[in-house]
Amino acid sequence: MTAPIEIKHQKLVVAVSSRALFNLDESHRIFETDGKEAFCRYQIEHEDEILEPGFGYELVKKFLALNAISKSGPIVEVILLSHNSADTGLRIFNSIAHHKLDISRAAFTSGVSPYEYIRAFGAHLFLSSNAVDVANALAAGYAAATILSGSSLKKSHDQLRIAFDGDSVLFSDDSERIYQERGLSAFTENECSQAKNPLPGGPFKEFLSTLHRIQSQFDPDAVPIRTALVTARGAPAHERVVRTLRLWGVRIDEALFLGGMPKGPFLDAFGADIFFDDQQGHCESAARHVTAAHVPHGVANRKRSDNA
Repeated sequence: MTAPIEIKHQKLVVAVSSRALFNLDESHRIFETDGKEAFCRYQIEHEDEILEPGFGYELVKKFLALNAISKSGPIVEVILLSHNSADTGLRIFNSIAHHKLDISRAAFTSGVSPYEYIRAFGAHLFLSSNAVDVANALAAGYAAATILSGSSLKKSHDQLRIAFDGDSVLFSDDSERIYQERGLSAFTENECSQAKNPLPGGPFKEFLSTLHRIQSQFDPDAVPIRTALVTARGAPAHERVVRTLRLWGVRIDEALFLGGMPKGPFLDAFGADIFFDDQQGHCESAARHVTAAHVPHGVANRKRSDNA
């Protein structure tokens, strides 16, 4: 496994795929049914037609809006990672310009998975509609997720609100493995006995730490980012989570320990702009309320892959 590149600068860097940023369903359908040559021809013929927003569009706008209120210069950069070629990618950049998105850096890979450029760009997060690219990025040690819903769920508030599941997302899947293999009683017993031992970090630990660093640059009463942990854990399994976050020294604004209750209504109440969860079923349920992104990491996804 290749370790993520050490970030020398202070900006949060978010990588987004072209299909996550814009609605490319029609051209993707042509690619799947008629092949690459027909797809390229279609994109070039329609390169002056502006693309409609995709599932990640509103989230990207909120990330970029943070730069307008920063007193220390830009604090977020969004880069584009695309399977398009530079030739067919003209339509993407035309649409970026039309929508006035401050995105100037991109990698167009002509059909090759672009996830390997995450490290070169120093990205903290990769959002895509391509589940294979996301799985490859996670396997390489990067925070990545497949966006399942999006732009029609625009929130009215200006604050960027990000919600995370715990096990297999912020934390490793060590405890989730016990639950999956031995059941709830064994999971609870383990978490109680290990309450003072911190959970190992998961794929989104560093992303959360970067958000915390940005939050700390603002007055406490005017922080433009709010985070939440929304987990199926309940007491007494909560203590290990609280102690872990305390040891990491990261800010988590809200923590919801739901004890197995459906997460969607709580995410709606929080006003999440995006919710990251490792379990496909939880994401699909949450997507009825908020933008949801699947993190195909950990034992639950290995089991799902084995049963596919």
